[in-house]
Amino acid sequence: MYYLSRVPLDACNRNTMKALANPGRFHGAVESSFPGERKRRLWRIDRLNGKIYLLILSEDQPRLTGMEQQFSAAGEKGVTKSYDAFLSGIHAGEEFRFRLAANPSKAIALEQKRGKIVANITPTYQKQWLLNRSKAHGFSVKEETFDITESRWVQFHKTDPQAGKSRYVRFLMTVYEGLLQVTDEENFRKILVEGLGREKAFGCGLLTVMRIG
Repeated sequence: MYYLSRVPLDACNRNTMKALANPGRFHGAVESSFPGERKRRLWRIDRLNGKIYLLILSEDQPRLTGMEQQFSAAGEKGVTKSYDAFLSGIHAGEEFRFRLAANPSKAIALEQKRGKIVANITPTYQKQWLLNRSKAHGFSVKEETFDITESRWVQFHKTDPQAGKSRYVRFLMTVYEGLLQVTDEENFRKILVEGLGREKAFGCGLLTVMRIG
């Protein structure tokens, strides 16, 4: 089973402000809301109609109380809904509105070394990054049917409590919005629940869609 959850965030809350500056805090809060085995959960920050939300896609139903206490205004509650009926209702040929926060990066091969990961920093290459990946993941997009609505560098220090060390994290986050068409429903459902691209732990990779009309 899959669940889609949404938690309202209070932009005036000190914990929320710290977490927006350091996505590692949201990552920790998301993981702490699930008992048992540690798994990769997709999440994203959405800004809609002047409000901010934390969106989470997971295989298990989360306990939202801790995140509400940390990040929400008094009295505001998160909601969780089953995602299964929506997923099973997706069919090839359907068109959807979509939103994706992603890290449009690429690996550059180095002689006798592991490839270096670099960001696609121009809008042209950022759009091409998505166009290049669409077919393999069961959907098609045209350059004129989607836009980049946000592109910014995310940088912060992530602390590893067990190792007692911290590392500097820096990556480009780009938000895509527009229209797509499903070409392979099985592969498309897979990318919806597994995410697209790198930096999934820090708010990238979650693709959400909404039927038109």
